[in-house]
Amino acid sequence: MGIVSREAINQLRALMDQAEEPLQITFKNVHQGYLTETLERFLKARECNAAKAHKMLIDCLNWRVQNEIDNILSKPIVPTDLYRSVRDSQLIGLSGYSKEGLPVFAIGVGLSTFDKASVHYYVQSHIQINEYRDRVVLPSASKKYGRPITTCVKVLDMTGLKLSALSQIKLLTIISSIDDLNYPEKTNTYYIVNAPYIFSACWKVVKPLLQERTRRKVQVLPGCGRDELLKIMDYASLPHFCKREGSGSSQHSQNGTENCFSLGHPFHQHLYNYIKEQSVIREQPIKQGSFHVSFPEPPEQEKEIAKTIESELHKFGNGNGISGSLDNVKISDY
Repeated sequence: MGIVSREAINQLRALMDQAEEPLQITFKNVHQGYLTETLERFLKARECNAAKAHKMLIDCLNWRVQNEIDNILSKPIVPTDLYRSVRDSQLIGLSGYSKEGLPVFAIGVGLSTFDKASVHYYVQSHIQINEYRDRVVLPSASKKYGRPITTCVKVLDMTGLKLSALSQIKLLTIISSIDDLNYPEKTNTYYIVNAPYIFSACWKVVKPLLQERTRRKVQVLPGCGRDELLKIMDYASLPHFCKREGSGSSQHSQNGTENCFSLGHPFHQHLYNYIKEQSVIREQPIKQGSFHVSFPEPPEQEKEIAKTIESELHKFGNGNGISGSLDNVKISDY
């Protein structure tokens, strides 16, 4: 649903005006001065139903208060070696901006292993990037381009996607649920590149399960997607794995400033330094151990999608005679 009526926005705004003070405080961190655009996002996520959008937003704000999300950018992942391990196994970065000024986030789906730390560290890292995007990157882009910029585009690299991805479904479902419930409609378009057959097989069965507004956002591009992506961004903003066929999303690169997954890339340097500075400003003691966040119960649709992917990967594995490695991994184990 692309257009939200002024009436629905006014209804939701009136309901939010009645929220208690602790929720009003964290709400300011959510909307960053772009109140109308934020109300529109939650309305879109609930088919423009003001009452449902209000419940979703209040639930989101309660989650933020209960889990101290407003302080998560002052909680560095330490020691540095652990943070490096998280970054090397959870491949994400900011490669540049679209011609419309939207941040371009690159995600190495296929080569992210999520096996160097506990699930809590990966959730903490993911939320920190979300919050840094919303509180620093997007406001900065809005100022630079002179208009509200409250969404981004994501380029998902499927290089290296294997049957072992089944072991990641639990974590990915948690992260997806956190995004769906607390950061709705933050992504304008998802571009899928370097997709192997295993992705195509899963996408064929998952696509019908998605809501129409989500399906419209997903574009599967041929090859590395370079030619199509150059229509919406300059060459300099292309993720490194889109600049030439077969480049892939390796987390290691001789040129750390080009590979947006690298700790040497400006985005990660700025993010790392920002979190350290915030811990000093807020006088937060730096201690080892993850910042635990409560995981929301995945919506029924998320559960169905996860089970469908699991089933499809099992079938794919059986067809290739390698099902043994998958036998002990089930959604219900988590």
